[in-house]
Amino acid sequence: MSAGADRDYDLIVIGGGSGGLAAAFRAAAHGARVALCEPDALGGTCVNVGCVPKKAMWLAADVGAKVELARIFGFDLPQATLDWSTFLVHRQRYIHNIHAGYRRRLDEAGIAVMPRRVRLRDVRTVVCDDGIDLRGERLLIATGGRPLRPDVPGADLGCVSDDFFRWTAPPPRVAIVGAGYIAAELAGVLQALGSRVELFARGERLLAEFDAEVAAQLTEDYRQAGVHVRFGYGLDAIERDADGTGLRLRDIAGGVSERFDAVLFATGRRANTDDLGLEALGVALDAKRRIVVDADNATNVDGVFAVGDVTTDPALTPVAIAAARRLMDRCFAGATARFDRSDIPTVVFSHPPLASVGLTEEDARARHGDAAVHAYRSGFRPMLHALAESPQRSLFKLVCVGEERRVVGIHLLGEGADEILQGFAVALKRGITLDDLRDTVAIHPTSAEEVVLMR
Repeated sequence: MSAGADRDYDLIVIGGGSGGLAAAFRAAAHGARVALCEPDALGGTCVNVGCVPKKAMWLAADVGAKVELARIFGFDLPQATLDWSTFLVHRQRYIHNIHAGYRRRLDEAGIAVMPRRVRLRDVRTVVCDDGIDLRGERLLIATGGRPLRPDVPGADLGCVSDDFFRWTAPPPRVAIVGAGYIAAELAGVLQALGSRVELFARGERLLAEFDAEVAAQLTEDYRQAGVHVRFGYGLDAIERDADGTGLRLRDIAGGVSERFDAVLFATGRRANTDDLGLEALGVALDAKRRIVVDADNATNVDGVFAVGDVTTDPALTPVAIAAARRLMDRCFAGATARFDRSDIPTVVFSHPPLASVGLTEEDARARHGDAAVHAYRSGFRPMLHALAESPQRSLFKLVCVGEERRVVGIHLLGEGADEILQGFAVALKRGITLDDLRDTVAIHPTSAEEVVLMR
């Protein structure tokens, strides 16, 4: 649906990603007149160059790994090699269907979709790039973020995560620069799908925001899988190989790496706050140019709100969706509930996946003191890998506090961890104790039983 000039709305949403769409749908369900401004593909990062295509690639890699295990078990199967072109047809068909679903729902909800870039003229008006003015009682900014390249010579020779989703074949040798979510996930996917991966991390560990023990086990699993991990690496430049067909990394000491076919940067993201007119309105930004929001996702400017990766909230799709829905309930349905930012569960789709909710052991000790913290762990080989004599190991960990051993952190690395954690995250938020877990009968034989059997 398109809108004419000088239209009035109860809500103007700037950005059609997960948070913006969730807000638009919820506000419209409450009877609000809504305009949604999005110049690019609906669904934002998550649907187009993030969660959805990433999980699709992870699933393909996981299937390939299972085929290799099947061959070890005695199934008469050929070598598992993914035809990327064939798989990408399935991946993009899936994403196309998501787009079609969004368009259908937007039309049914009567939401005016404006496929245009906009700027804020004042606290009630946005101007589209074709000159159309839209006025809204409330403005919601949900423009997301974008990947960054490091500020080094030759950075333009490397790729970012957006580029990865345009690849049609795995490069034979890939250097990944970074140590966070995206670096860990793409390293596992590419190694499993046939690339030789070397990961260059500036710090001394992977996944600095996750439990150190669990992250260390993932690092060891990656090394066993063939990923070469280099810590304490200071990147100085990217250079073309002498024959112009490959790339090499130069470090701050002048050392030059081996030849790579591709360099992939996973060195952070930047909020899409440029050219929106925020400064003229006085909307507060932090040092990373993210929009500062309060517990109600309100900015410091009355009537202007923000959700998702463009804000200081955790950069997770479910966070953007949950915050947006709560906000719309307050704005248009008289609700008072706020989005609860505590104990947010999350998963790194590494190989194997790493799932986490609550405090790490380090954070628990800093908050509650060493004497109050009790950590329990179970390291094991899941049955599938034990049968195949694979070196991959799992590590499950509980962090508890106080005499009652209240569970404040659950950290799982291993097969099925992504699916296991959701139910345990509910239990953690309800104040479960170690005794509660131990009173629960284990389901055997599973990896999940380790959570209730820890001693």
